Amino acid sequence: MYQPLEKENLCTKYIRIAVVVAAYWVISILTVFVNKALLSGLKLDAPLFVTWFQVLTSSTICFTMSMLSKRYPRAVSFPEGNPFDRETFRKVLPLSILFTAMIATNNLCLKYVSVAFYYVGRSLTTVFNVLLTYALLGQKTSPKACLCCVMIVAGFWIGVDQESLTESFSLIGTVFGVLGSLSLSLYSIHTKRTLQHVNQEVWLLSYYNNVYSAVLFIPLMLINGEVQKVANYEHLLEGWFWGVMTIGGVCGFAIGFVTTLQIKVTSPLTHNISGTAKACAQTVIATSWYQETKSFLWWTSNVVVLLGSAFYTRVKQLEMDQTHREQMNSQKV
Repeated sequence: MYQPLEKENLCTKYIRIAVVVAAYWVISILTVFVNKALLSGLKLDAPLFVTWFQVLTSSTICFTMSMLSKRYPRAVSFPEGNPFDRETFRKVLPLSILFTAMIATNNLCLKYVSVAFYYVGRSLTTVFNVLLTYALLGQKTSPKACLCCVMIVAGFWIGVDQESLTESFSLIGTVFGVLGSLSLSLYSIHTKRTLQHVNQEVWLLSYYNNVYSAVLFIPLMLINGEVQKVANYEHLLEGWFWGVMTIGGVCGFAIGFVTTLQIKVTSPLTHNISGTAKACAQTVIATSWYQETKSFLWWTSNVVVLLGSAFYTRVKQLEMDQTHREQMNSQKV
């Protein structure tokens, strides 16, 4: 009697997951292409200003949602918090500095390298995670997981070697990619520590990070001489310029939202698998969109990095399952 209802509920669940994963793919790929157009196509040499406007947009959206949740709590839900609280500022600021470094280096990498090479250029995040987890937390990684990291490094090395033979290669872009991977690893490690100060509220932490980052970018823009470049930009007062800048800001906020949503409706493991597959699709789309011809070894490097990342995710999942079973067995004894 209840079987049709169960099937219907299961079907609804699968449809919801499929919609969320599809939304993550579309928004994530779209965000990369939009950012590439903003950073390289506007003839405005001010990548930090573009990034600053994106975090400012995200801060504004979070602030608006926070205000609406207080006024219309039944319609809008957002965790309560004040980014201008002195104690909150003291505890979250170190993470916000890493957040600023992460998004700055990622966008600088994207400015100088092609979209097709972007994934390989930033592929060392997993490797840095293993190294920093051992250096900072003293946690060792299994030989199988380390072998996967060696595979990723090999794919990265082959990719850089092959990309260096093309006209689109940028050494400084590759360096920013490595720095982006390093800062992302540091950010991931310190996020776990900082979440306890915001009651494990991911959205609240994102709100604080964007607010503090919007302030931190101001001296960086001044040091880089971008304020004068923006002031002298010929299209500064044109509506289309601020329109595309706002689209980029909304995309930056949206990718954070759908990433969190995908993890919520699936799992961190499924999110990693989805992200790896998305990167593969993104690379194929980019080479087709920009009409780029790549060598066999170039494609091989992408496959090696993707497989290394996928294998690492699988190895870690199996290790966590084994640890969980051992803990359950010890509790029974």
